[in-house]
Amino acid sequence: MSRNNSLFTQKLNVANIGLELFSHTMAAQQVPAVHVAWRPPAGGDKHIAMLLETHEQKINKANQEVVNVYESSQPVLIGVKPAHTVLKGLTRNTILHSGPPIKWENMCGPMQGAVLGAIRFEGLAATDEQALALIRSGDIILAPNHHSGSVGPMTGIITYHMPVFEVVNETYGNLAYCTINEGLGKVMRFGANDQEVLERLSWFRDSLGPALDRAVKLAGGINLKVIMAQALAMGDEMHQRNIAASSLFARKICPHIAELPIDGREKAKITRFICDNDQFFLNLAMAAGKAITDPAKGIKYSSIVTVMSRNGTDFGVKVAGTAEEWFIAPANMPEGLYFPGFGPEDANPDMGDSAVVEVIGLGGITMAASPAVVRFVGAGSQDDAIRFTREMGEICFAKSTHFLIANMNFEGAPLGLDIRRIVETGLVPVINTGMAHRKPGVGQIGAGVVKAPLACFEKALVSFVQSLAE
Repeated sequence: MSRNNSLFTQKLNVANIGLELFSHTMAAQQVPAVHVAWRPPAGGDKHIAMLLETHEQKINKANQEVVNVYESSQPVLIGVKPAHTVLKGLTRNTILHSGPPIKWENMCGPMQGAVLGAIRFEGLAATDEQALALIRSGDIILAPNHHSGSVGPMTGIITYHMPVFEVVNETYGNLAYCTINEGLGKVMRFGANDQEVLERLSWFRDSLGPALDRAVKLAGGINLKVIMAQALAMGDEMHQRNIAASSLFARKICPHIAELPIDGREKAKITRFICDNDQFFLNLAMAAGKAITDPAKGIKYSSIVTVMSRNGTDFGVKVAGTAEEWFIAPANMPEGLYFPGFGPEDANPDMGDSAVVEVIGLGGITMAASPAVVRFVGAGSQDDAIRFTREMGEICFAKSTHFLIANMNFEGAPLGLDIRRIVETGLVPVINTGMAHRKPGVGQIGAGVVKAPLACFEKALVSFVQSLAE
């Protein structure tokens, strides 16, 4: 055999570029193969690709500015306030919700269930039927949390009397807000709305919220970014898993709760609720995320994502360079593990403002840092988790210097989701999420992961390119 044919006698290591099907063929023949996801720049649109190339230098400069905003931000918890005292324009008959704007008739089951429960919680109606009549008469105002400087998990409901965490970005002076986490299972954020749910929210309003506010003041404020960085190194990714972060926060706040001049049994109830709720820190991470990303809104020429949010019907994103414009596509169905007795046929499409955690480089983006949640990803191996994080690095502009992944040799978390790279590669952000029953009133039925719809980012890129010429 000639030297020119020696290739065919050697063991091959293949790099497959283009159709992933070919890499599957190699795997079936036990040939080592690495698949490279490649697509034409700008999704194959020559005009968009040319404009992006022409303006590449100033886009990259603006993107670095956004990354600098994210990196330099210092979110600090400074209080827990009744929503109407801090959210401008929030009236007694206003119901804030997660995701982009949506009309009542287009809301999913759990969102509608949560809205009806919220109206009853505020004492505007005694029954769901009365609450529905108020909605149909136009007496209830429905609006996204993001329009009021706030965020909320899953259904994301915020009403007049609900207590909200108040977080200041000490670097830029802006404020952000999020409700207190209710825990798992039958809770309003998953669409449940029975008397047990309303009584818990009343306790938040009358006892837990005021106590936390006083304790935070005694603490002199609590830096949330420090806790998040520590928790990431301890195996949290701050979306599905918040055990370490919640524990670290409890260590900060509980000594000050112990100092409060309130009834001992109530003090024990408050402390127990915080310490028993493994997801308590999720809402704090969300408020921190909102505080971190808001200063980047309107940075001209930046293609970095500032908002990802879902309402159970639609998925919406915002981009720094196009400020407040929403880019919307249908929300995808999550995949994961279900509680006993439930399955995919019971689940609702993805929802919640909590994807702000992924926007700042945590959650599904740092799946590799959290082996405890790996079972929700693909085949459930640590290799899968690392692969997800590596893929997210392909669609991000930079790496964090604050959020470090211990089991990837302390590599910085991917940071700055870039719509140019998302559309070019076809890779989309992976989001860790809970799963709600599609019917109102049931609540949580599982947890898993979901992929953002590519169409959002394609629409965003078209608008972004148009803005380059303005």
